[in-house]
Amino acid sequence: MILGRDTCGEWPGAAGHEWLVTNGLGGYACGTVALANTRRYHAFLMASLDPPVARTLLVAKVEVSVAYRGARFALTSNEYADGTVDPNGFVHIESFTLIEGIPTWRYALADALIEQRIFMAPDTHASYLELTVLRASAPLGVAFKPLVSYRDFHDSGHGARPFALEVADAGGARVTVQAFADARPYDLFVEGARFTRLDTWYWNFRHREEAARGLDALEDLYVPGVFTASLSMTAPCVFCASLERESPAPAAVRTALELGARRVKASLPESAPAWIGSLALAAQQFIVRRKAAGTFSVIAGYPWFADWGRDTMIALPGLATALGHHDTAADILRTWLEFVDRGMLPNRFPDGGGAPEYNTADATLWLFHALDEALTAHPDPALARDAFPVLLSIIRAHVAGTRHGIGVDPADGLLRAGESGFALTWMDAKHGDEVFTPRRGKPVEINALWVNALEVTGRLAGELGASADARTCRHLLTQARLGFERFWNAGRGCLYDVIDVEGGGEVDARVRPNQLIAAALPAVQLAPERLRAVLAVCSEELLTSHGLRSLSPREPGYLGRYQGDPRARDAAYHQGTVWSWLLGPYVRVHYRVHGDARLARSFLDPMAQHVAAACMGSISEIFDGDAPHTARGCFAQAWSVAEILRSWLYLERRISDL
Repeated sequence: MILGRDTCGEWPGAAGHEWLVTNGLGGYACGTVALANTRRYHAFLMASLDPPVARTLLVAKVEVSVAYRGARFALTSNEYADGTVDPNGFVHIESFTLIEGIPTWRYALADALIEQRIFMAPDTHASYLELTVLRASAPLGVAFKPLVSYRDFHDSGHGARPFALEVADAGGARVTVQAFADARPYDLFVEGARFTRLDTWYWNFRHREEAARGLDALEDLYVPGVFTASLSMTAPCVFCASLERESPAPAAVRTALELGARRVKASLPESAPAWIGSLALAAQQFIVRRKAAGTFSVIAGYPWFADWGRDTMIALPGLATALGHHDTAADILRTWLEFVDRGMLPNRFPDGGGAPEYNTADATLWLFHALDEALTAHPDPALARDAFPVLLSIIRAHVAGTRHGIGVDPADGLLRAGESGFALTWMDAKHGDEVFTPRRGKPVEINALWVNALEVTGRLAGELGASADARTCRHLLTQARLGFERFWNAGRGCLYDVIDVEGGGEVDARVRPNQLIAAALPAVQLAPERLRAVLAVCSEELLTSHGLRSLSPREPGYLGRYQGDPRARDAAYHQGTVWSWLLGPYVRVHYRVHGDARLARSFLDPMAQHVAAACMGSISEIFDGDAPHTARGCFAQAWSVAEILRSWLYLERRISDL
């Protein structure tokens, strides 16, 4: 997975590929291979001031230039408001790759070869840019020019503001930056360097990806000064930006990261290709510490999502359980169990902190699936005992009825859900008060998850000797399974998407992938011929190389491009846009139908190319419904990585058993 001059040496290729490193606290560094910030979210140090939320841009980027044999070579690039790209540092990139998950550039400067790496210290808000001389025939010098800010990661900075600087020299140039009186100070440091104060502003950097999304695309950044130092072949030169007063030594950080990456890849089957190793490393980027709870959680996607209940429960089997990280899975499950309220799991924790939001019908039900996967892979009696009372409380709350009209219909044992102004399923796009896919009534995957939840809880009740609770769950399960028969659409040979729409007797027969989510759940008992029919319909109308469309192109309202302003994108989000995470349930159902693990796994092969095509080493959230299925949305999505990784490992085990 190496990009060469044919990609890196031109602006479209260098600006079109991205990279990401994280610190396990919600903080991150990310950017383009060109080292031009094309998003407001690109950063050298994006700190999470209340982990894993309150993400704040501290250092947008570091301009680097090298002096060699009387010439100065810029290693970075910028795009400005009028479209000017300057400097053109990407023309010197000989290659870009990930080495044990660390973004690594090689720059050819005449006969000199310089290697650059960017990485972060785990559990610390500290970013490092390391330069190493691989060959040179004359002395070299380097200049680091940090461009800094202090703003919410969703905003853009405009206009000059006074920044306070404190300059110290303790074995190297150290500058402490404080944006305003109550702001958290942060340090910029280069050992053995000299700092020259500039105290100036650079104007009108252009974020082309924000322009394409119809958002504010310009940014002004402050330059406190420039660090200059000599480069030698004896030791790297490292620029560090840190929110911590004492930062770990860069050599120790890099060594620890490399060792950790090797351990993760060593846990995979020997047959695992390099791209699966990359996904196993990417999976670690989404596991973060939640400071308030003192435990772990899951970031739904970079660069802009925080931790969401639905995404966490869908992703957890792939991010942790399938990789053998059983303690992490148990810790995350325990964290979320504590937040169950009125039988509901939070949908998300707001970016700026505050109370969790309870506005989803499916996040709670995915909890049962994630817990079942964890306990099946690694029996944990203590976790089972602790979780069981919470699971029972959820079942009872759903039978009695809880928020947003979520409750069991006693007539058929199915779950109904819906309230005006809310989108309670994973198809939750809204723009203002406009709900694009309300799906009010009895959605198919919600009821499949309900069946699964009853089966898991009843089985657990039996294992724990709670016979009365086991009988109650079996009774509810029998009723729900009978009710689920109502979803069969004999006319089209597939499952209805929603029945009893808006509380009436109408059905929504549009072909969507939610029926495949339902079919993939282990407790859902579709007859073999019906399972085959569902797979056939989804294969014919929804399947693409990078995932499944959220709506068939044959349906009215299909939108094949996810682009434009926020409303236009929200309207397309679940009306045809391809979701890569859905390849997971697709290949598992394919295997159940055809019994050919190699054939099923072949549907994952195109992801090997994508892992090297957008954000290197990761998988994008969504793609256009129409060819060429351009990657969109978050460039690194937890459930996308998790479901592809989990499904590859699942099928590999079946192949190995042959």
